[in-house]
Parts: sequence; C-alpha cells; structure tokens
Amino acid sequence: MSESVRDDVLPQDSAPPSVASFAQLGLPAEILRTLDEHGVTVPFPVQAATLPDALAGRDVLGRGRTGSGKTLAFGLGMLARTAGRRAQPKEPLALVLVPTRELAQQVGEALTPYAEALRLRLATVVGGVSIGRQAAALRDGAEIVVATPGRLHDLVERKGCRLGRVRIAVLDEADQMCDMGFLPQVTEILDQVRADGQRMLFSATLDRDVDQLVQSYLRDPVVHSVDPSSSAVSAIEHHVFVVHGPDRYAVTTEIAARDGRVLLFLDTKHGVDQLTRHLRASGVAAAALHSGKSQPQRTRTLAQFKNGQITSLVATNVAARGLHVDDLDLVVNVDPATDPKDYLHRAGRTARAGRFGTVVTLVLPGQRRETSQVMADADVTPKVTKVRSGEAELSRITGAKAPSGEPLDGAAAASRPKNHNAPFRGLGSTKDAKSGSGGRSSRKSSEARKLAEARKAARVRRGG
Repeated sequence: MSESVRDDVLPQDSAPPSVASFAQLGLPAEILRTLDEHGVTVPFPVQAATLPDALAGRDVLGRGRTGSGKTLAFGLGMLARTAGRRAQPKEPLALVLVPTRELAQQVGEALTPYAEALRLRLATVVGGVSIGRQAAALRDGAEIVVATPGRLHDLVERKGCRLGRVRIAVLDEADQMCDMGFLPQVTEILDQVRADGQRMLFSATLDRDVDQLVQSYLRDPVVHSVDPSSSAVSAIEHHVFVVHGPDRYAVTTEIAARDGRVLLFLDTKHGVDQLTRHLRASGVAAAALHSGKSQPQRTRTLAQFKNGQITSLVATNVAARGLHVDDLDLVVNVDPATDPKDYLHRAGRTARAGRFGTVVTLVLPGQRRETSQVMADADVTPKVTKVRSGEAELSRITGAKAPSGEPLDGAAAASRPKNHNAPFRGLGSTKDAKSGSGGRSSRKSSEARKLAEARKAARVRRGG
C-alpha cells in the first residue's frame, strides 16, 4: 500500500475540528437526547474528527490511543446510518469486531443506550458463554453485532449467522487482533460482508498486518490520527521501581493495600493466581482476571472491580486492551512489559477520558537494561527510584500502606511470618513459618527427645 498511511509517516490532522457540542455533527435527535441524559456533551477530538466522515459513509482509518473515545467515534455513526432498517433473522446489518471478550462486552454496553433510543437490536457474540443463546439472539434478529472473531466464525460455520447483508463493518483494536493471530479469521469475515459497504478501522498503531487489512479492504479511506501512539501517555506519570527480589512481593502487597483501586499486571496465569491468593491472605480485596477463568467469572470480577468491591485487580494482558474503569489512577507492572505496545496498552488503562494517572513498573536489578529499552521504544522517559517496602517514597508515589493482615474468605496466610515485626521478604523467600516454634521441625525434635528419655528410663529400669 501507499507509504503515506504507514505508521511511521502517517499524515497528522493539522488541527482537530473545533466542535463545541455533538449537536453540530448532524446526529439524530434520539442520539443527542441520550448523550445529554448520560452527561456526554462535548465530543473528544477523535469523535469530532471522524464522526462527519462516518456519517457520510466514508471508509475511515483512525489511529488513537486507548481511552480516547473511539467507541462512540465509530459507534454513533454506525448506529445513525443503520437507524430505520430492520434485520432479517441471522442477517445483521452492521458488525463490530474486537479482539477480546471484555472489550466486546464493554463496547456492547457503551452502545446499547443509543441503539435502544433508535430501536435497534444489538447482540454481543463472544466465547466462553452459551453459543446457543447467542444463536437465538441472531435468529430473533439483531441489526448490530459486536463480536470476537473466533465466536463469530463458529456461528457462521454453524449457519447461525450470515454476513452478506452487513453494510458497515468496524475493526476496533485492529493491531491486537493481528497480534493475537486473528488475521485469517478477520479476513475471512470481511470477505463475506457486502463488498460495497462501509469499513472503519481503528487502531493504536497501523503497522505490519494492519497495513494488509487497509490495503485489501478500505477504499480511499479518510485518515485521522488525532492521538498518535507516540504521545500516548502524556497525562501519565511513569515510574520504574528498582526492587530487590526478596522484597518484591512486600512492595507489591503494600501498593495493593492502598486506599483506592489498582490494576496489577503479571505475565502468567499462575503468577496472577499466586499473587491474588497472597493478597487475599494479607487482607487485600483482590481478584484474578485471565483467560483461564470462565466468562461469567471474568464478567463478575470486572463488575466488582468497577463498583469497588474489589480494590486490586490482578491480571494478565487480557486486561491490557479495551478495559475501561472510571477513575483508575494507578497501574502496576509487577512483571515488566517486554514489548513497547504491551506497555502502552497496559498504561492506557489509567488516564482515560482526559484524566491523569500513574504507571509503576517493578524491576529487579538484572531487568533494568531490557526495561529501559522497552520504555525508550515506547517513547516514555520514566523516573527511576530504588525502593524498599515500608519506605515513605513508596507511599508518596503510590499510596502504599501496610495491609491489615486479616485473611479474607478464610484464605490461609501463606508465607507470612507470625511475628508481624519481622520483615516480610516475599513469597518463596521466607523460611516455612512452620519450621519455627510450634512448627513441624519443633514437633519432630520434641518427639525425638521424648523417645530418647523413654529409652533412657527403660535402661534405668533394666539396671543398665
């Protein structure tokens, strides 16, 4: 494709249009009324830039950082252009493809009030829940479908969905869908929608496989890059905390025990589960989120995190894209990101919708060089601080404090010393608490002494 739309030389909007209200964009009265009811009055830059082209039926290629308002940017135009039409059973009229279940549900929830105002039916199609129920929703007729590629592919294969009448197709977080290996399914789906329909592609970056999608499926797209990825976190303070291995869990625990919510990222499901168990044993209201959890579990956990029942969400990168939580001001990379795009998307969970936030990355001394390179590639210059648990600087930056130590839900206080004055040096680095007074070793020593004394008494009785 033309080099003019590649990520490194993408043309920038000289100045986003100055739009004081959504009413200036030509949206239907029903949408304007619903926006007002939800307190949404002034469009974000990406919305002001792209909605006129979306409403005009143009193909749109948009790059904007996560949290910049892309959902309404493509969603309102799609809904307005679909209003007044009626879908036949199994034949939706508009489609939004997203990479993860959480993002699909979030997009569906965000668009539902506006769809209902226009009397449009919206179905969310994701894995991990009953495919039969989703097939029934499509069979009843849904004008708008928000889907992950895998589950939509399954429904098409089962003849539960036909895409030939889809006249508006949106790809949200296109770069992640490519990174996750969805490109073959995405292209297969796009090959089935109306060839003369409208395409809108939104992504944080427009490189590699995303180029292929643009070249193959977008016709003379209008390009908008309102929030380029290199400026992705201007509203965020970035910190790197250099910690010693034995102190890593103690630092993490004190941060998680802060007043207010925190999102903690680790690389593996096992690591997420282990840290969650430890935090709950320490008295922190924590929950785990990763691909090994069922979809109802994941949905319930996110709801509890958003309403404050859970204050520490411990997650793999499944939560790095699309997750929106109001007023989330702290993200912690317990395991440092090894890819600049992953770092930016993790960081993008805070400072959303024009707010400010803090991102902290914990690194061991041996990880500093690799982490510095990732930060440089992400065009981020963090403040580097050596910290230890219990220090004032740790509390100043993150609000860290000592946990209550009262286990939740009967969780065992794994690897916590009984003496609370003793420094806690992290899971896997303390001696087994049972090996101290009253522990297994003590019991064995006591039994050995009793046996020796019994043998001695027997010898005395025998005259030995």
